[in-house]
Amino acid sequence: MGRVTVRRPVERVSPNGRRRRVDALAAEEPLELRVDGKALAVTMRTPGHDVELAHGFLLSEGVIGSSEDISVARYCEGTGPDGLNTYNVLDIALAEGVPPPDTGVERNFYTTSSCGVCGKGALEAVKLKTRHSPALDPVRVTPEALTTFPDALRARQKVFQSTGGLHAAGLFADGELLVVREDVGRHNAVDKVLGWSVLQNLVPLRGAVLMVSGRASFELVQKAAMAGIPVLAAVSAPSSLAVELAEEQGMTLIGFLRGDSMNVYTGGERVLETA
Repeated sequence: MGRVTVRRPVERVSPNGRRRRVDALAAEEPLELRVDGKALAVTMRTPGHDVELAHGFLLSEGVIGSSEDISVARYCEGTGPDGLNTYNVLDIALAEGVPPPDTGVERNFYTTSSCGVCGKGALEAVKLKTRHSPALDPVRVTPEALTTFPDALRARQKVFQSTGGLHAAGLFADGELLVVREDVGRHNAVDKVLGWSVLQNLVPLRGAVLMVSGRASFELVQKAAMAGIPVLAAVSAPSSLAVELAEEQGMTLIGFLRGDSMNVYTGGERVLETA
């Protein structure tokens, strides 16, 4: 199976001179996702947890609502220059009676590792309607608990520690970190977390907090809303459209969660007063 890291020679330049060494890089490979044998999308991702990625992607696109909507996930044949299977083509068979993806879900060729909605077939398909609205979720969380999440997430970013080149997403419930996934694409990291949740039969994710290592973009808010997540927190800034969508979906959106402070952009009622 594809490796998570790749070792490459690098020349280190500093005031002390130049020296050559071997550096660990985060792997990036294409994954073609097929549904019932038909190509749906190609995304650039870090290999690993591909079945979770597929489940999370299909959940966030509104194709499935639970693990019962998928009957089987299997890799297709595809060989590299060494003649070995690349494990870069994954076919998802939908369960009987589950409608195929709308044409608007299809990607025009591929999504990059930095954008989860690039090349979408129809503009109106970008804004999806969730089956699991987070609007009425009564969860409350303290600032003291929230400020522990970034360090908890970073402590579980094992590949980032060796490469410095991966995004991460973590799912918290009742203050406990349930799962962490890393990927070169921030949307892929979130899809892997959502896919894990689907396979664990935890969707809708009532009372959960999704923590991401970078910024909060429109597509990440949308993915969280599609899984019924009421709180999305990021260590960096949200975009204007992310804030608009979070407000529309009744989500709590937190940005610049660093140290002992944060910015609460929407849904401030879920963040309790400091003790």
